[in-house]
Amino acid sequence: MSVQLVVDMNLSVEWVTELARHGWSAVHWSTVGDPRADDATIMAWARANGHVVFTHDLDFGTMLALTHATGPSVLQASGQNVLPENIGPVVIAALRQYDAVLAAGALVVVEVKKSRVRVLPL
Repeated sequence: MSVQLVVDMNLSVEWVTELARHGWSAVHWSTVGDPRADDATIMAWARANGHVVFTHDLDFGTMLALTHATGPSVLQASGQNVLPENIGPVVIAALRQYDAVLAAGALVVVEVKKSRVRVLPL
């Protein structure tokens, strides 16, 4: 398990513990940056610090598409209930399956029933 994650403000801090329980290093944005920071600031921090952005926000994928960026990778949880107890097993399975792709540069969208992968740049 090689990727390190920064959990966006729109996801519960509980994700840090859940990810660590399964072997992934993660920090919640509120512990490393300004909770009011915009998405571009979070993306810049993730790129500079070698982290994958874990979010529920569609804007990160849009930014990757509009800028044709090669990083940072984004792991996007999709759906109504994105708490660890609901979608956690699916997110962990996607991380295991797509760890190498996320390390190289990708947008991975995780839903309860399926996941989609797009290699960067989009």
